[in-house]
Order: sequence, then C-alpha cells, then structure tokens
Amino acid sequence: MTSFDTSPTPTVWRALLALAVVFVMLATTGWTAVRHERGPRDALEAELAGWSKARVGARELPGLNTPPQQLAAFFASLGSAHSARLADEYPHIVGNLNGAPVTLRYRANRKALATSLARERRRVAGPGLTAAGHHQAVRRMHRFEALMSGNRQILAFDPSGSGRVAEVFGDLDRAQRVSVIVPGVDTNLLTFQRSTRKYTAPVGMAQSLYAAQGAAAPRLRTAVIAWADYTSPVGVGMESAIGRLAENGAVRLVALTRALPGSSPVSLFCHSYGSVVCGVAARQLPARVRDVAVAGSPGMRAENVAGLHTTARVWAMRDADDWIEGVPHMEVGGLGHGEDPVTPEFGARVLSAAGAVGHTGYFEPGTESVHNFADIAVGAYADVSCAGDTDTCRSGISGA
Repeated sequence: MTSFDTSPTPTVWRALLALAVVFVMLATTGWTAVRHERGPRDALEAELAGWSKARVGARELPGLNTPPQQLAAFFASLGSAHSARLADEYPHIVGNLNGAPVTLRYRANRKALATSLARERRRVAGPGLTAAGHHQAVRRMHRFEALMSGNRQILAFDPSGSGRVAEVFGDLDRAQRVSVIVPGVDTNLLTFQRSTRKYTAPVGMAQSLYAAQGAAAPRLRTAVIAWADYTSPVGVGMESAIGRLAENGAVRLVALTRALPGSSPVSLFCHSYGSVVCGVAARQLPARVRDVAVAGSPGMRAENVAGLHTTARVWAMRDADDWIEGVPHMEVGGLGHGEDPVTPEFGARVLSAAGAVGHTGYFEPGTESVHNFADIAVGAYADVSCAGDTDTCRSGISGA
C-alpha cells in the first residue's frame, strides 16, 4: 500500500500562518471577517463615479482638481437650487471641495454626517463586533451626533480611517480677519473635541481663540477654523520625527488657504507637529497669510525664518515647562525638524507664553499665550507681549 504524507508542507504552513494573522487583525480591530456594510470609501467612490457622469443641463461638472476660483465661479453660475441638489446628491465631494461656497459645504457635510451616523448606529446595534470594536463604534457614533448638534459649521468631513474634520467659528464669508488653528499629533475625529481638558483639542482651542479675539477687538468680524483636516502622526514616534505626514498636510493646508472666501488677512496658529506642517507649507502660502505663529514647536523644517521662504511674519513661543524643549532640534537625513524656532538664530518674533502650563496649555483662557495669539489675529501688534519683558518681537511692524 502506498503511504501518503499528510503533514502540511512549508508552503501550507506559511499560508495557515498568514491566515491566522489576518484573523487576529480582524478580531483586534473590531471588524467581522465578512462585512456587507458599505463603508465611507464605498460611498465616496460611488459619488465620484456619479459626479464624473452627471450634468447640470448640458454642462459637465468640473473636475475635482479645478482651481478654487473656477469652482467658485461655477457654483455662482448655478443658482441656489442646483447647488443645493449637488450638495445633497454628492455630499462627500461638495463638503470637501475647496472653492465651493462655505454655506454649501456646511449643508453637504451635515448630510454626510447623517449618513455616517446612521451607518455607525447600525454597527453598534448589530452583531459581530468585538468589545473593543463596539467601544470604538460607540465613540464614533457620539462624535457624529456631537458634530450634528445645533448649527455647527463643518467645513470638511471625512469619516474614513481615523477621520478628518474642520469646523468654523464665526462668519467666514464676512470675516475681516481669519485664523486657522493647525493642531499636532494624535489629531483625528475622536480627539477633535474633548469635554475634559477642553482646550487641548482643536474645537476648544478655536473657541478660546475666538472668544479672546472678541475681547481684543469687539467690533471686528473674525472667524476661526479648527482645522483637523490632515492625517497627523499617532503618538510621539517615528512618524512624528519625520516630515512625510507634514508634507501631505501642507498640501491640504495650502489648498485651504488659497480657497478661503474674500480677501481678508489670514493668520495661522500652529501647535506642536502642526508647526512642522506650517513650516513645510510656508513657501506656498498665498500673500493674504500675514502671520504664522507656532507654539511648542519641534521645528519647522528650516534652519531660520529666511529658509521658510514666506512673506508672512513668523512668531514663536514656548512656555517654561514644555517638554518639547528637550527634543533635539536638528535635521539629519530626514530625521528631525530643524532649528528651534524660539532661538535667536532662527529669527522668529518670540512671544511670551506666561500662564501656559505644559505642552498643551497654550490655548487655555486667561493665558498670555492665547491673548498674544488673539492680538496677532486681529492685527493689534502693538499689544503683543514679547518674551523676556522686551519689545523686540514688535520691532519693525507698522503701528506696533
């Protein structure tokens, strides 16, 4: 009788091991092995397919890479009824389309949020999720509910992956001064807003700055954007020590600043890794960006202000107990982000951060740091407080 060796071959063992790894990954991420639920990317891809074939009358819809000014002209020519129909039919596209009217983007993102909320509610109520997956789905559900509450003005929304989002405080169309907050590591949909340690998250930062601007210039119309519309590093690891995500984020930040309505001056307030994003974006920012202010910066991918190649004024601050001071401010072979922006060698205008505590305390109400940000944002340069009880940071500014 012929005998057969039925033990698995090395190839079979490798296949079984790979399959086991897949199942472990599926289990630990909270997804079932077979998913029939259409996800965020499916919805976007369906919209993209429809957009490419759709018409308004005999007119084709513009390509998604069309310059913002041309997109603005296109929507202006449609009228409100046709524009609203596009927002309702293609919310994931219109809600993130630089050049579309901001009020239309708010409408589209509210529709996209409603779709995402319904999807997450089904996941929470259905079977197949692990305990960790269920917990994550509940958190996402609550975040979508919060973003839909009241009359929140959601300028950008992408629920895929860890998620991206941006929110406007104030009337962006009529603002005489516009501020953009660019946050740092661990920024995503779930960390966009916090109930505890409120002012360490983008929403709290923006609310604090908006209130401080109102106190600094009560008659001035301002708007603040909490901009978490880029993929940030997770934790303080290799991704936060290199510039890949900053480069991708810079592309998105430049696109935003070029598409903002009107011609009002714009100021960027960049925290931690967000300052790396702003540094990479600097040379491509439009001229209406007058000020770039960084706090708790690990570097801006430049050795000095001249290396940023920007016409904007560059400001920097760091409080006395911010741990970022201990990070090596250097760049070697792509690792690290360059010179410390608060050093004299860098050449930034160094501001006081009195009252701020730790790496995440710069937007806490009542601190000199947030008051300085507000003064910059409203153009009250004569009122900013320089580091070291000097007036050097105000030198050479008209009216300061």
